[in-house]
Amino acid sequence: MPRHVVKGDLVYIRSGDARGQTGKVLQVLPDKNAVVVEGVNVHKKHLKRTQQNPQGGVIEKEMPIHISNVSPVVDGKPTRVRFETREDGSKVRVAAKNGQVLSTLRKAK
Repeated sequence: MPRHVVKGDLVYIRSGDARGQTGKVLQVLPDKNAVVVEGVNVHKKHLKRTQQNPQGGVIEKEMPIHISNVSPVVDGKPTRVRFETREDGSKVRVAAKNGQVLSTLRKAK
């Protein structure tokens, strides 16, 4: 199933504690149907001492959010996404609000 958001997209958080915030997608986790968004859903994680991290300590880390809770932002507003196959064989993501092409998923042959 194609994903409506990809790494690097600016997204709007639709629900949850971070509702109303926007951020850039850092990572898409397809096996969990989740995305990691920059500056959103930040938790403190306690690290044990290791050879790589001899000090240990507490770090703040962005945690994943379910992919259904985010929408791409176009012209400052969230939008749904459509997938279109063009006549030349390329497949693109298109914003439902204004028809703007968001990205190309498959190049023309």
